[in-house]
Amino acid sequence: MSRSAGLAAPSPHLSRLLAFTTHLVVALVALVTIGGATRVMEAGLACPDWPLCYGTVLPSQQMTLRVFLEWFHRLDAALVSLGLLVVAGLSMWQRQHLPPSVPPLATTSLFLVVVQGALGALTVTQLLRFDIVTAHLATGLLLVALVSLLRQRLQLVQQPWQGEMVPALSGLWRWWPPSAALLVYLQCVLGGLLASQWATGRCLQLLQGCHWLMAHGLAAVVALVAVAVLTWKALASSWCGPLRQLAMAAGLLVLLQASLGVLTLHLSLAQPLVTIAHQLVAALLVGLLTTMAGFIHPASSSL
Repeated sequence: MSRSAGLAAPSPHLSRLLAFTTHLVVALVALVTIGGATRVMEAGLACPDWPLCYGTVLPSQQMTLRVFLEWFHRLDAALVSLGLLVVAGLSMWQRQHLPPSVPPLATTSLFLVVVQGALGALTVTQLLRFDIVTAHLATGLLLVALVSLLRQRLQLVQQPWQGEMVPALSGLWRWWPPSAALLVYLQCVLGGLLASQWATGRCLQLLQGCHWLMAHGLAAVVALVAVAVLTWKALASSWCGPLRQLAMAAGLLVLLQASLGVLTLHLSLAQPLVTIAHQLVAALLVGLLTTMAGFIHPASSSL
């Protein structure tokens, strides 16, 4: 039976909603990346107040690179919030044309972006407290995952033939993609915890807090193996269509991520662009693996 069975004909607004959600995924990945750049450039307190910056919407007189990073990070967050509000409203309005999971995913994403904004405010008012900074990153990555899954659900409505191309998996393999996505997500959060305490620099320079760096390295190996095995399975089983492409992209991204991690240590954090790229690839991996999990996960069969 087709995965799209039982759904009404796609709404004429579906293409716009899908395109809008795709833009939101890009904006969220950018938001996480700019947040990483803000931390690396020590610009987290470049705007000393919140939600304004130096008491104004556009602090043109105080504008420096660090102020711009923090200001643009907030601007991107505001645009994402408005976008998710629109998506939540449209998904409720068009719910009769959409899978049952779409409105809850949209409203949950909207709730999370409110939490993300509150954590952003606390990041400033609490002077970059490490647990709040880490929670801010964790929520941002969770938003990337949820909106990526939302986009995948919408795509299956517009292109139901993609669902028919997904192989019927059973047992362990059915749960491998979501497990790999979860491992990468937890590894990213651990990396955020490492960064928010500046543990890498303290370990390399003062030999302090090295247990955090070791834990990050071990978790990275586990995540790398999980994604590599998933890519191997996709290639060995000749998975077709978008699922095979996603698996190959995940394999390439996880290798790039591992290389950037090693290079970051080799350069002793001296090159901010390498560290920023490390966070960018992490966000891409979370979104891509979540999309892949959405194709295979048993919950998709009920849509």
